[in-house]
Amino acid sequence: MTIPSEWKRSHFSKEITASLSGIRVVVLGMVLTVRKQGGLCFMIIQDGCGVVQVTAHRDKAPTRVFNKMVELTPHSYIGVKGVVKAIEKAPRGVEVEVEDLYVFSEPKKLPPFEMFAKTLPSLDKRLEIRAVDLRRPKSKAIFKLKHQVLQSIRGFLIERNFIEVNTPKIIGSATEGGAALFPLLYYDKEAFLAQSPQLYKEQLSSVFERVFEIGPVFRAEKFKTPRHLSEITSVDVEMAFADYEDVMSLLEEMISYVIGDLVDKCSEELQLLEVKLEKPKLPFKRITYDEAYNTLRDLGVEVSWGEDFSTLALRRLGRVNRGFYFITDWPTVSKPFYIKPRDDNSEVSESFDLMYGSLELSSGGSRVSSRELLVKRLEQQGLNPKLFDYHLKIYDYGMPPHAGFGLGLERFVMVITGVSNIREVALFPRDQSRLTP
Repeated sequence: MTIPSEWKRSHFSKEITASLSGIRVVVLGMVLTVRKQGGLCFMIIQDGCGVVQVTAHRDKAPTRVFNKMVELTPHSYIGVKGVVKAIEKAPRGVEVEVEDLYVFSEPKKLPPFEMFAKTLPSLDKRLEIRAVDLRRPKSKAIFKLKHQVLQSIRGFLIERNFIEVNTPKIIGSATEGGAALFPLLYYDKEAFLAQSPQLYKEQLSSVFERVFEIGPVFRAEKFKTPRHLSEITSVDVEMAFADYEDVMSLLEEMISYVIGDLVDKCSEELQLLEVKLEKPKLPFKRITYDEAYNTLRDLGVEVSWGEDFSTLALRRLGRVNRGFYFITDWPTVSKPFYIKPRDDNSEVSESFDLMYGSLELSSGGSRVSSRELLVKRLEQQGLNPKLFDYHLKIYDYGMPPHAGFGLGLERFVMVITGVSNIREVALFPRDQSRLTP
């Protein structure tokens, strides 16, 4: 369909303010709501930037225009020409008084939910028509916040001399050791979808010193919970001439910076989601693995030293530790081969997990920078060093001390938005039972 020249957009909704009062504008978008009240017809139009109210007066608007407005339903895509009016009771204190109307398309059917409904069908049903579900203002607000999170993270890191990189998502061997992989046929060889850019970002830290990547990672998760997906967006950061204390400080500063940015730039979305964000105070609380272990034992939770904490254990820890906090100095045996053991106690590693209550958001630490130690760590974890020769040989040419972390974007957005199911913050989520849409 060719858009008539007279129906090209003049302003986005966010640009229509009281300062344009008396100015004629062309607004394009989707009908959210239509309401007839006597000789008036009120309509809320949503575009990519927000919403604007348009109003038609029976005694002012052309009869054709008024009658068509009354007939329209939500999910109609239209254009409106009219004059901007400052109206205190209208959304954002402004409306467009309609003079002409153009209909691009009307829906053949309506979805099984209203745009502002408090009670919705199950998430699974909504995911079947996900792009329609995303038209709901609350759902759309989640992803506008997610967009700003990405913008803020990039801005924060670039200001601190990090450069953004892109690493392969088709790999020949595991990078995390025990993580389940998705195999695929790569010409005549077996390959896998990458579950982390870990080894690539470590190598690149020897070149650029400070690197980050924001991209998809794939894990054949055995867990079917509201916190797990098979495809997530990971924010991976690596930093040369740094240890785990340095990157913990960087991570908490980044979290605080991003939340501060959201408070400043996304007030409408936060208000729509009924979320009250506050910039967290620094530094975040730090507890060691041993302290967490002892706390759990005191609470009557059975844990074995050296093992990861169970969901139950993390829930109990989350009751004691509110908000953001680090669990540091994990047993070396519980962490991947590339995590550096402490110099004073090789059974404990220079590592951390960033938590929010019971939810793990990030994991990181100091990295092994010696080939000999890296080979030893691989063997300790039952991995064949020959499969990692492409990585190990880089260490023959020298490697600076380095550290880094990976942050799960979707889990971070869960914290910000207050949603309880990670599928709500992924546009088209992938899990054990969902491969479409």
